[in-house]
Amino acid sequence: MAEPFDAVEVIRTKRDGRRLSAEQIDWVIDGYVRGVVADEQMSALLMAIVLRGMDRDEVARWTHAMVASGDRLDFRSLGRPTADKHSTGGVGDKITLPLAPLAAACGVAVPQLSGRGLGYTGGTLDKLESIPGWRARLSYDEMLAQLRDVGAVICAPTDTLAPADRKIYALRDVTGTVESIPLVASSIMSKKIAEGTPALVLDVKVGSGAFMRQLDDARALATTMVELGTDAGVRTVALITDMSTPLGLTAGNALEVAEAVEVLQGGGPPDVVELTVALAREMLELAGAAGAPDPADVLARGHAMDVWRRMIRAQGGDPEAPLPRARETHDVLAPADGVLVRLDAFAVGVAAWRLGAGRARKEDPVAPAAGVQMHAKPGALVRAGQPLLTLHADDPARFPRAMEALEGAFEVAPVGSRPARPLIIERIG
Repeated sequence: MAEPFDAVEVIRTKRDGRRLSAEQIDWVIDGYVRGVVADEQMSALLMAIVLRGMDRDEVARWTHAMVASGDRLDFRSLGRPTADKHSTGGVGDKITLPLAPLAAACGVAVPQLSGRGLGYTGGTLDKLESIPGWRARLSYDEMLAQLRDVGAVICAPTDTLAPADRKIYALRDVTGTVESIPLVASSIMSKKIAEGTPALVLDVKVGSGAFMRQLDDARALATTMVELGTDAGVRTVALITDMSTPLGLTAGNALEVAEAVEVLQGGGPPDVVELTVALAREMLELAGAAGAPDPADVLARGHAMDVWRRMIRAQGGDPEAPLPRARETHDVLAPADGVLVRLDAFAVGVAAWRLGAGRARKEDPVAPAAGVQMHAKPGALVRAGQPLLTLHADDPARFPRAMEALEGAFEVAPVGSRPARPLIIERIG
């Protein structure tokens, strides 16, 4: 049977700055999955989208077509409110780890489908895989059973969830077409809509360690994703949060798990606690969890820790097992007395990556114990010679290049100086 459209004509439509019709979008996504549209043709279309953009209707249809390329999960049989959270990624962003069990401890089921790290941003699955025995891949039936029993699951997406997005993302990664708000928003939201949760909270990072460096760009991405969720019938809210400084005091897989456990035990760094509680409150409100306890109280009392242990055990992990520790460490010292006013997230992320905590290609392994431990955050008083950072690696030959990444990454100013902006910058939705 003849195809209703020609790929070259679809490419020309967008190349010349015209709108793609709903029918063209449906066909080109389906045709790419079927192999009728070739890689080089989809690459050309993606570049045309990067250069020409898409309007709201086009982005919504593109997202819908990617959702329709695979299965859509359904958690309505759980009989309790369901909500999810997605972060656009950053350095030291371990928030999912305490957040999922916290929301579950407050009565909301959390089906958290997460990914792996690439480059300097850490992946939630990589962090959890530093726990002995823990497994990322679950079937839909296993997810459902764990949500009924435990209330929270963090796992890899199934292969049948938005397969068009997986195929298109792999192409964008090698064709210089990642940096496009319509394509980023539709990629994230197609997976979240297909996941089937009725309520979604987005954590859109902005700053040197984020995908979006400028506030206007982060605001545009957040707005687009909220619109896509709303148009698809998903109650969606976005918080724009600061990623000019790493979150918490660790960047690296096992280091971040240990810090997340501190938070679940009622302690941990104030910024991690603040953002975890803020996102939990948004999830409870969106899910309509009337009468739920305040997440701040639940976290402070350590109640979410019980859910964490059960969640880890349900996926084969041992929550009591020692986490991997690096064989070598190296301290980075404060250059002077004063106030630490800047600690650049991007530089810390690159250093952690060079120490072995991240990967350059999707198939690369990660060193679970590698990373950066921070001893001070902007606003703290420091003394000359005091350790500001400790680098962790199994191979000391990695330290010099990590140190290169940290050149100019921090600034100590006279007492009285203050760091710039708050952690939670704006709410959209």
